Amino acid sequence: MANETPTVTIFHNPACGTSRNTLALIREHGIEPQVVEYLKTPPTKARLKSLVKAMGVPVHEVLRQKGTPYDELGLGDPKWTDDQLLDFIALHPILMNRPIVETPLGTRLCRPMDLVLEILPKK
Repeated sequence: MANETPTVTIFHNPACGTSRNTLALIREHGIEPQVVEYLKTPPTKARLKSLVKAMGVPVHEVLRQKGTPYDELGLGDPKWTDDQLLDFIALHPILMNRPIVETPLGTRLCRPMDLVLEILPKK
């Protein structure tokens, strides 16, 4: 039985093992999350900004380097502002590290996947 309104959202990449395992862990706890395949349906810059703010981390922490245009774009250069980095992620969603899980108890980049346990609502 799915909840009428999803209270858990996962920004998911089905090609990523950590993302798949995190999704499975959420489901093992009896929660059917809203699954956002962010490569097919990228979040807007405003949504990215709210996720980063909710996580309380620097934008750099949600950037993925491996298998992305991170190096070609020179995103390790400190000249880029958070706002510019968010523009890059919005333009190239593959730059967003995953999985990001949002629940009523908090928002986390779930690497390692066990971090999701800290924010899952109790059923």
